[in-house]
Amino acid sequence: MDTVWSRPAKAPRQTLTLDRIVAEAVALLDEEGVGRLTMRRLAERLDTGSTTLYWHVKTKDDVLDLALDAVFHEVPLPGREAGWRAAARDLMSGWRAALLRHPWSATMLDRPLMGPNALERTEFLYETLAGAGFPAPKTAAYSLANYVMGSVIMQVTWQQRDPGGTGAFLRERADLYPSLAEHGLDFPGGRTGWDTTFTEGLAFLLDGMEQAEQAHRTGPG
Repeated sequence: MDTVWSRPAKAPRQTLTLDRIVAEAVALLDEEGVGRLTMRRLAERLDTGSTTLYWHVKTKDDVLDLALDAVFHEVPLPGREAGWRAAARDLMSGWRAALLRHPWSATMLDRPLMGPNALERTEFLYETLAGAGFPAPKTAAYSLANYVMGSVIMQVTWQQRDPGGTGAFLRERADLYPSLAEHGLDFPGGRTGWDTTFTEGLAFLLDGMEQAEQAHRTGPG
């Protein structure tokens, strides 16, 4: 498999380094989004020629993979002193915060996460869950990761496309959809806020995982 992660690193050429390329790519993505990233525009921002840029990265996909892994580098690795639940909660919360700082990253979560920063944090999660005695740490890790990805994609999409429109729509139709009007207003960025809704949902998920882990540990009866 030919990816940016499987090729040996090349030595810096002139003053251009891979770290500079990644930092500038992240800045460009933050400012203008994935659709505006081209190798030519990136080379211009780096004040270099395309030939020099291609010395370090072969394709735009290489740049996107490197930029996404740089986002994972921003996710702190928690300690395990407080137990598996606190470690999993803090890791997932840190991952969500990093993705929201770079909204473009939410559109790229279907890419293989094979960079060293992503793998290090995934390894931490699997090791934490396996060490806690979960019989299926992969299933538990998938549940947590999918919750984070789903919540981030929903928030980013909602904030970009529907700032307040759904709340007004539901208020006008409260007689038809009373539960949604009362509890789902602004889905869910209105009454409770995105952060509170995420934290409460993560707690529900961790509660269920904790109960399943305890049931497995104690056995039937």
